[in-house]
Amino acid sequence: MPSDSCDRDPPADDHDSAAELPAIVGRNLRRLRTRRGHSLERLAKLSGVSRAMLGQIETGKSAPTISLLWKVATALGVPFANLLAHQNESGTIVLRRDRAKVLASSDGRFTSRALFPFESERQVEFYEIRIAPYHREDAREHAPGTHENLIVAKGAIEILIGTEPPHALAEGDAILFEADVPHGYRNFGSTEAVLYLVMTYVETVG
Repeated sequence: MPSDSCDRDPPADDHDSAAELPAIVGRNLRRLRTRRGHSLERLAKLSGVSRAMLGQIETGKSAPTISLLWKVATALGVPFANLLAHQNESGTIVLRRDRAKVLASSDGRFTSRALFPFESERQVEFYEIRIAPYHREDAREHAPGTHENLIVAKGAIEILIGTEPPHALAEGDAILFEADVPHGYRNFGSTEAVLYLVMTYVETVG
């Protein structure tokens, strides 16, 4: 048990501000890209994200969407959270909602809030997902061996997994599936849906 396991908040500095997210992502993207020996051109081909956009992200001039970050993380072969990490944390950490890093789709109808501190290496990630009424969000396949475990806290949704028939989930229902195929989330209700998602990777990728 860590000796400094007192209840504490993450430091209220610029690094923890949601406004700093583009700069944090930019630094991590540049580090991970160069570590793997990729040029911007090569990463653009692997991810399907333009070289110009990757350059803007690396310089902190563009706030990337969830979909774009998934493409880049998959192309780099790293967990999604590695693009948002800024330091290792130890002891007990309280994550305040008003200081959370929230990622959104381009239209803002699908949001993801991390419920864990970002570190450089991990095998499990925990998110709160919010989906606007009647919205569908599609995701590309993740690395082989990646699993998603979802529970519906509010609303009713459909989960679409590869070529399988849609899986309808009501409030309180949960699902576990292999996320190494294209998949999607659809809110077929008239109110916002709230989900909790646990992402598990087959191995830690730093």
